[in-house]
Amino acid sequence: MDARQRALAYADCCGRYLDAFEATPAPDAESLMRSRYTAFVRERADYLLATWHASHRPAQLDLDAGMRWLGLQVKDRKQIDAEHAEVEFVARQRDASGRAHRLHERSRFVREGGRWYYLDGTLH
Repeated sequence: MDARQRALAYADCCGRYLDAFEATPAPDAESLMRSRYTAFVRERADYLLATWHASHRPAQLDLDAGMRWLGLQVKDRKQIDAEHAEVEFVARQRDASGRAHRLHERSRFVREGGRWYYLDGTLH
């Protein structure tokens, strides 16, 4: 969540995508990226794997239970064409030892069958 924006309730933001994945796909790449951030916060590996494109999806995903996510800032979004988009973001986190980290990534997304998927990303 960008610090300059008002926080939305879980159900109004990403909950509808996480809790009703089959019926309610994220409408665009940015919404999917935001919902994936929320899935990391809530340790929802099932959602993360389901929204990862099959060509890049890991067999399993082990989340660090000691990780505390502190915030999300979307820096840029680009619709390349009807089936491809990119979202640049910075996510802040603190590990179990208390050390702070920033994840700055330009993520690539692809739409197949009317549903957006995370493809991969480039770290900055």
